[in-house]
Amino acid sequence: MAEKVKYFKRHCKYTEAKIDFIDYKDVKLLKHSMSERSKLMPRRLTGNTKKAQDMINVAVKRARHMALVPYVVSRRQTGV
Repeated sequence: MAEKVKYFKRHCKYTEAKIDFIDYKDVKLLKHSMSERSKLMPRRLTGNTKKAQDMINVAVKRARHMALVPYVVSRRQTGV
């Protein structure tokens, strides 16, 4: 029988850093929660809390609207 794989608990980096508000203008902070194709990563992969994930969703949507973060990244740009 296969052995159980033990997964480690992911911790929210935003609550550990005591960040109360995620600003849409801070693109470097938003990039941590996005994939290389500029898609939002889910909570189960990043370990964010629900409150932090909601703030990230709103901030990324605002940053996309202001053209700070691209909506779509093509395969040619990523090199895949």
